[in-house]
Amino acid sequence: MSSTVPVPSPPALPPAPFAGQVLLLEDDPAIAQTVSFVLEREGYRVRACGWLHEARAALSTTPPDLAILDVGLPDGNGLDLCRELRQGPLGRLPVLMLSARSEESDKVLGLELGADDYLAKPFSNRELVARVRALLRRAQAPAEPSAPAVAGFLVEAEGSRVRFHGELLPLTRRELGLLLRLLKAPGRIHSRESLLDAVWGLDADSGDRTVDTHIKTLRAKLRQVRPELDPIRTHRGMGYSLE
Repeated sequence: MSSTVPVPSPPALPPAPFAGQVLLLEDDPAIAQTVSFVLEREGYRVRACGWLHEARAALSTTPPDLAILDVGLPDGNGLDLCRELRQGPLGRLPVLMLSARSEESDKVLGLELGADDYLAKPFSNRELVARVRALLRRAQAPAEPSAPAVAGFLVEAEGSRVRFHGELLPLTRRELGLLLRLLKAPGRIHSRESLLDAVWGLDADSGDRTVDTHIKTLRAKLRQVRPELDPIRTHRGMGYSLE
């Protein structure tokens, strides 16, 4: 009489090491469940919210390492929350926008309001994870070396803050990167390509328009301090310099 030898089950894979805390604001339960599963499998702890007011409460109690914000929500717009973040104590929190709107104008608007990246639906799980990793990697990168003294500017906290005529500038991470790059070589013309490489790295979705958009928002913040000054000079067809 033959007996069946039981086949042992394969050993369970160890959980991925903790990679960071993510706030997910997404009102579609299916997308929220998929994104949460994909990120948690990679070691991220995800707090999912379906309403704008829930996300605001979560941000005030447990600040995450990164926020993923949908644009269209039942009680508002994720772009409004992105703008609020840039104006508050979490001004340098990495923000990835998710949206079914894939037009260039929608992406530019998201970047102008302070988003670090913009991913249009539908998207692949691998691309989502890659973008999350890239944003967190850049957020944890060492600060730029101290910039030389330039009239009106003061770089503080090892390159993490800049004052303009005594006022602390509420800069996003990429605005800060652009300004520090310009401050390192005042008077030198920096091409859009060199600024893109220095500040965005290998982000394939970024281009010359992205640099122009962030220069525009950086100029606006400088003018809020000194409306009569415009220290960033545009050199048509060449790039930008700090005068």
